[in-house]
Amino acid sequence: MVPEKKMNDFVSRLREAAGANLESVILFGSAAAGDYHPEFSNVNLFCVIRDSSFAALQALAPAVKWWNAQKQPPPLFMTHDEIKHSTDLFTIELLDMQQHHRVLFGEDVVRGLTIPPNLHRLQVEYELGEKLALLRQHLLLASGNDSRMWELLLRSVSSFATLFRHALIVLGHDAPVGKRDAVQALSKRIGFDASGFLQVLDVREQKSDRKKLDVADVFSRNLAALEQVTAAVDRMLDSGTVGPR
Repeated sequence: MVPEKKMNDFVSRLREAAGANLESVILFGSAAAGDYHPEFSNVNLFCVIRDSSFAALQALAPAVKWWNAQKQPPPLFMTHDEIKHSTDLFTIELLDMQQHHRVLFGEDVVRGLTIPPNLHRLQVEYELGEKLALLRQHLLLASGNDSRMWELLLRSVSSFATLFRHALIVLGHDAPVGKRDAVQALSKRIGFDASGFLQVLDVREQKSDRKKLDVADVFSRNLAALEQVTAAVDRMLDSGTVGPR
């Protein structure tokens, strides 16, 4: 289901536009991890360039605009030096990329990176709190509109499943790749009600008809679960019960 031809076309366009400036193109995210959904997943690309000046980026713009027209998000662009100095800033993203990626062109620049465990814990704690606050904001805007509430649930479940997987890593447990497996594993570890997330995944995977579900009830259970997960991770980290990995 991953759009291989479009990816190959983009890489060809980018190589032609960048010339010697392009060092590598790496596929990451669900398309690399085997959890890609054609309706809800993006094709995430990470591009390493030698020159990130204004003029150099302008040369890449036509290829990136073409990719965006394929309804895909613009790739991430960084220089090799920036990657080396970003392991303390993008720990979740780089750890995910390191564990599941595919080199489409050039050098594998992420395999040998060292991700600081203590900073990974801080980012997981921060992003759980941030995403929970954002979900509440968007809920207030979507309230009373079942369609918008479902869209919010379906669009956000992937991000929360990723954070649940990283919470398991922080807590010293094995972290399954699949979204459903990650939700269930953390639910067993912390003891929250995962039924709402599993129902959203069922709808997302077309295993269930959302018209037969009460979106307010599903949202209510998910919100309560997220509050419980965020509080539990905060308590464990603050108490020092989570040791170094």
